[in-house]
Amino acid sequence: MINLDCDDLFDTWRQQARWLLSHEVDPCLVSWASERVADLFASDDVLPETQGPFQARIPRTLLDTLEQAARYRGDQRWSLLYEVLWRVSHGDRTAMMAGDKTGSELHRRIKQVQREAHHLHAFVRFVPIPLGEGPHYVAWHEPAHDILRSATEHFIGRMGRHRWLIATPRDGVYYDGDQLIHQRKCPAEWQQLAKNVDDPHGDMWLTYYSHIFNPARLNPKVMQGHLPARFWKNLPEGALIPGLITQARTGKQQDGQASGIKGREGKRIAPGGSERGQHS
Repeated sequence: MINLDCDDLFDTWRQQARWLLSHEVDPCLVSWASERVADLFASDDVLPETQGPFQARIPRTLLDTLEQAARYRGDQRWSLLYEVLWRVSHGDRTAMMAGDKTGSELHRRIKQVQREAHHLHAFVRFVPIPLGEGPHYVAWHEPAHDILRSATEHFIGRMGRHRWLIATPRDGVYYDGDQLIHQRKCPAEWQQLAKNVDDPHGDMWLTYYSHIFNPARLNPKVMQGHLPARFWKNLPEGALIPGLITQARTGKQQDGQASGIKGREGKRIAPGGSERGQHS
């Protein structure tokens, strides 16, 4: 077994995969560090130092597809990519297609990565901080996949010339007004700043959110499909959601009204146009 370590970097994996292909190393003979399972009887094989004779012709579109799928964190993260690369380089392009078992898993991973990028755009909550030499806005987010570097370019145009920072448990990005700086290991000071900042408008937002919540339209399953529960803890309104759901299930959903509105006397227009009380 050939054991490799790409440090979870696509460019490093790509160079390793190119070297493996040049020696026509079968995918079943390779594993990467993040996938390795302890085996007392395993032995480490070493690739020759010189490049092999096989020259693979790989479509550019495949490399772009593999790069997207490489952002997925999960089992066989790199081995599956090499299996697809191996098959295509040997003339089997069905490995790229959703109808193939391996191709289906490849496309499933890409969809998960794209969905996680959408979650970043939708659920990041920037908090303003006092103006100084650092960022004007900071945010904390916990993505399931390695989408931070690619997905945060979305905010460059949205935030104008403001400086902003997004910290995660793994990596972080900082936009200094001119360029996007990505740190693969998020600095501790970035994490502390993003996790501990107080939102000066937090109470106002919570009041607004609780008033626009419509219990009559609540469908918890659909809601969690659009707003997974794992994000609630990092959203200002997240602490309100369980209580609002409970209130809806115990009565408000039948009325379709908040408790402050239910029971108020309304007005109806009597014949002739004059207003009368609801109970007149």
